[in-house]
Amino acid sequence: MQSQPISVIDYGVGNLLSVQRGFNHCGAEVKFVSSPAEIHAAEKLVLPGVGAFPNGMASLSNLDLVSAIQDFSLTNRPMLAICLGMQLLLDESEEFGKTKGLGIIEGVVTPVPITDALGAKQKIPHIGWNELHTRQGEETWQDSILNGLSSGDATYFIHSYMAIPNNIEDLLAYTPYGAIDVPAVITKNYITGCQFHPEKSGEVGLSILRNFMKL
Repeated sequence: MQSQPISVIDYGVGNLLSVQRGFNHCGAEVKFVSSPAEIHAAEKLVLPGVGAFPNGMASLSNLDLVSAIQDFSLTNRPMLAICLGMQLLLDESEEFGKTKGLGIIEGVVTPVPITDALGAKQKIPHIGWNELHTRQGEETWQDSILNGLSSGDATYFIHSYMAIPNNIEDLLAYTPYGAIDVPAVITKNYITGCQFHPEKSGEVGLSILRNFMKL
């Protein structure tokens, strides 16, 4: 596959090297960006992230990147947000109080419940490999970033909070945790968020990165 420029936002809270290695393995050229001008010039943009929501938003704000990312989301250019990056796409988070997010996809970030829907205690954070499933009413992921994958394919998760979109149409895939359906992939127009780490999810994750490169 021909090398493609992928701009990965470096704002101090992302797992940059593993993201870079994943895209490099797929044949992409990775450029780390940390200024509004670089984001505006990007062809494809990746927002990684690990850690707490307030810290992530503060880091983006300190670098004056919030408006640049919001503007990019309106241009019909592809954007992939990973783990904390996916959560930052939403309107607000309840982590350590309420914190305003990027507001690119309508919804809120809430804690993964410490008990499942049947009352059984479950481990927090949610760590490990877990299956992806299509939302009710959908049978395949054709023409999406999950194209070529099957319901039941597994990816690697590590998180304590989950991003709940307001509109069911923005939910592309969920993962079952206990008796709770946790949003795993959300999407709106050319914007996609993955709660899991595709760059740490073996061949399934690499397929997702390749699909992003083709957008």
